[in-house]
Amino acid sequence: MAAVGKAVPPPYSHPGVSFLGARLPPEVEAMAKSLRELGKETFRKLLKVTVSALEGKDCKESVRMIAESANLSDEQIAILISGMYTLLREALRLPTSSLKQDVFKEDLKELRIPEDFIVDFATVAFGNRRPTLEAAIQKQSSQLPKIEDFRWRVDVAISTSSLARALQPSILMQLKLSDGSAHRFEVPVAKFQEFRYNVALILKEMNDLEKRSFLQIQD
Repeated sequence: MAAVGKAVPPPYSHPGVSFLGARLPPEVEAMAKSLRELGKETFRKLLKVTVSALEGKDCKESVRMIAESANLSDEQIAILISGMYTLLREALRLPTSSLKQDVFKEDLKELRIPEDFIVDFATVAFGNRRPTLEAAIQKQSSQLPKIEDFRWRVDVAISTSSLARALQPSILMQLKLSDGSAHRFEVPVAKFQEFRYNVALILKEMNDLEKRSFLQIQD
């Protein structure tokens, strides 16, 4: 006997979690720490370079000039630009209907980014150049096929060449992608239970983050 079901897409976002995700990207964390010791003029130069990089422009010469004038090492430059790039890219990928500007600023405050820098980040993420940056990011991103349909069923092998698999339930899954291709694969119940446990663990961490954010607001 087989149980058949169809996947239901999860909600687009989860309240109480940063727009950067439940786990802060390490490059953003390192960048936020470095910004606390950075001058405003140098920050704005780096931000301008980052915006150019998001637009797909070659910024090697500009980066070299900033490093020399600000007396920054290659490692420091890499930390700052990679973190700023990731932060803005993730903000620009979310529609403004999902990520509000005040929420964006609050998330950056949680990272202890200086207030003046937060204003500049918000100007890029929500300003007049946003449509241009969104188009550039979409163009640069690899266009991988999307899942159009996902079906599954639980099956039991009655006749098999392996005695270990006889009468053992397994989960059969079938994916239909936007490029027209279909993929079918089998997942042992033990592996599925491991996957289910990890998903439950992530949901618990998200719930803990939501409660923590709520308590901070109350304080």
